Amino acid sequence: MSEIEVTDDDGLRSIRIARPEKKNALTRAMYAAMAEALDEAATRPSVRAVMITGGTECFTSGNDVGDFKARGDAMSDAASPAQAFLAVLRACPKPVVAAVAGYAIGIGTTLLLHCDLVYAGENAVFRMPFVDLGLCPEGGSSLLVPQRAGQLLANELLMLGDAFTPATALRAGIVNAVVPIGELMATAETVARRLAAKPPSAIAATKRLLRQSGAAPLSEHMEAEFARFAALLRGPEAAEAVAAFQEKRKPDFSRFNAAE
Repeated sequence: MSEIEVTDDDGLRSIRIARPEKKNALTRAMYAAMAEALDEAATRPSVRAVMITGGTECFTSGNDVGDFKARGDAMSDAASPAQAFLAVLRACPKPVVAAVAGYAIGIGTTLLLHCDLVYAGENAVFRMPFVDLGLCPEGGSSLLVPQRAGQLLANELLMLGDAFTPATALRAGIVNAVVPIGELMATAETVARRLAAKPPSAIAATKRLLRQSGAAPLSEHMEAEFARFAALLRGPEAAEAVAAFQEKRKPDFSRFNAAE
């Protein structure tokens, strides 16, 4: 079974992250498969809307640490697959709906900032733990979260990096609605099919216009974020975070000083 399942049905393309034994952790190959599915959806007239999900148990626990570790020196390039995927997601002219259940960690939360409509099940758990991993925010989150949530809540979510509830995600403008888990998939699919049934040129034009304001600053901001993210990923703090995770211990950052 593929770890990224892509199905088309009556104008709706569903992209499902299907790696439950690893809590849907994302590898380079999975990023590439999702980007390819979105790229193809953008150019295929029969696809009129896209839904992204991980099923009813887990959306995604973020990047696969083992996949990064196995690449050794290539870890400095670890942002590239995610960056390429997010660029394709943001550029997709078709409406994109996300259905989020269970864990939505790291990019599992930040990719939602680039979807058009997002629905969360009551069992969803969100977290942006970048600082705790010796990293900085990515995916435009350090710009988009303050814009949507306000500065104080954004500081809390991105600096403390604690897990937060669907209710907080709703307050932060990350999701459109919170629904009972038994209704999540049907709710998201119903909305996606409503969008698929609308005039495609009108939908594409509306999406383009909605995204035009601030598109250039966001693009530049994301480039700067990912550059800093990649630099931190090569640093000792991230190495300590990864080592602590693999050794099942609490990381010790006390010996590090803040870089200029």
